[in-house]
Amino acid sequence: MKVVPWGVLTVMKSWFRKEFLSPRRLFFNVVFYGTQLALFAAGWYLQETNQRLAALNQLTYSVWISRGAGLTLAFDAGLLLVPMLRNVIRIIRPKLKWLLPVDENIWFHRQVAYSTAFWAVVHATAHYVNFFNVERTQVRLESALDIHYTQAGGITGHFMLFIMLLMYTTSHHKIRHQCFEAFWYTHHLAFFFFLALYSHATGCFVRDSVKPGFIESFPFYSTRHCLGYESWRFTIWPGLAYFFERIYREYRARRETALSKVLVHPSGAMELRIIKPDFKYTAGQWLFLQVPEVSRWQWHPFTITSAPEDPYISVHIRQVGDWTHALGERLGCGPAVVAAMTKEAMAGVEKGDGFKGIRSDFVELDADCVNRPSPRIRIDGPYGAPAEDVFDNEVAILIGAGIGVTPFASILRHIWYRQQRGSVGPLRKVEFFWVCRDTPSFGWFQSLLHEIEVSQSDPNFLRINIYLTQKVAEDMFWNIVVNDPGAEYDPLTLLHTRTTFGRPDWKCIYRRIQEAIEIGQYLPGREAQLRTRVGTYFCGPSGLAATIKEATRQHTSQSVVFSFSKEHF
Repeated sequence: MKVVPWGVLTVMKSWFRKEFLSPRRLFFNVVFYGTQLALFAAGWYLQETNQRLAALNQLTYSVWISRGAGLTLAFDAGLLLVPMLRNVIRIIRPKLKWLLPVDENIWFHRQVAYSTAFWAVVHATAHYVNFFNVERTQVRLESALDIHYTQAGGITGHFMLFIMLLMYTTSHHKIRHQCFEAFWYTHHLAFFFFLALYSHATGCFVRDSVKPGFIESFPFYSTRHCLGYESWRFTIWPGLAYFFERIYREYRARRETALSKVLVHPSGAMELRIIKPDFKYTAGQWLFLQVPEVSRWQWHPFTITSAPEDPYISVHIRQVGDWTHALGERLGCGPAVVAAMTKEAMAGVEKGDGFKGIRSDFVELDADCVNRPSPRIRIDGPYGAPAEDVFDNEVAILIGAGIGVTPFASILRHIWYRQQRGSVGPLRKVEFFWVCRDTPSFGWFQSLLHEIEVSQSDPNFLRINIYLTQKVAEDMFWNIVVNDPGAEYDPLTLLHTRTTFGRPDWKCIYRRIQEAIEIGQYLPGREAQLRTRVGTYFCGPSGLAATIKEATRQHTSQSVVFSFSKEHF
């Protein structure tokens, strides 16, 4: 007997626990998939028991399955666009986040897409059998090829399958990360997909007559004989809502926007500082950015790194793809220029907006560097994110991996401003973790962390934890050996907080926090037996997210409740 590999068993056990042992996920699975099975059964029953379709029911199972799957597909198609109503979600999020997982809208969109793919295969396969049997039995006086390629149902069906093939393949995370443009453009084929969907049943294949009974006026066939579900009357409403939202977003994005500064940080990240007077946001939110000179159609999501109290909106952009490289070249700080600027920045004198750190962490570009005016930019947003809720917890654990630290730049700045006003709400302690691969990446964030660190009146309020996961070069190793012992500042980050080398042990970290809270040592002056809410907010790769989420689940107890939220775009 073949033995199942241990790794496969572990994955299966993890999947089963996540899908069936988590109460919220189990509830979702029962409601979502239960509704789909109920609709499939209803479609099957309505087709099989309709006496006017007795001739068509001679095809038996294939026609019953196709009708059941078709009704379920109509339901899924209506749901596909609902989680993409970003402005609606932004408005209802503060009011309904306790009831609905509004921050998981992208995850829900994917679940509906998976279900749509499954039922599309079932529906199309059943219809291929139907059309073969129609030609064989002649319950309709037409051939299978005619139904496939000359009638509305067959033409629109094949057209939708082709669009789905393009959209699903370019949605794979590897393709999406390596070539976002392919994902972006193919996903906008959804407009044509839904046009085909709304006109899919106009061919009158489901009817109580042998011939369709064509007429000269719209819809060009006799509705007296056609018995389709006409589900477009229901599925068109989410489509219209999404269409009008996109028009509103286009109008809003065209309001006056100006690029005021471009800063280049030692890591090669570009910081764009933008002025848009009517743009209001909260810490932790994100936006879409478009630069028409780089691409007329593409909008890319970026976390807002400035605080609402700042007189500008800033985003940090790492040059990792075609669009970001083109933007860097247009701004005069492409990959060929970054290395020289980084060397100059690390040796220079700090400047910038009142954050007086120990060394320079950026080079500011001006018009003379670029030789032409700054490009016109447009921003769309802001949109909500889980990190908005930091101030609703007594303890907030902020975890950023690499460039995933960007949302916490805004939050930490906002915390700093609110500390000055003495209005941090129920928040009693903040644990900030930054997991980074290389030392240059520390540069752009160093000045902010330094200012926040030295301004703390309560040393127990903020704890900074920095982890360096990349192997240290020999010259850097000897620099640490010579300068670190007894030094006031860490030689890598120039903070009081020492850098830890290697990957963090999240289970150990959460266990220590849980135990310290339960014995009353973590939050001074708080009764140990009271229930403490600890919110974890993470931005970074999905693999690390799964590890941290598992640690929060394992260490939740009666007196300490850990929650986990991940940034999604």
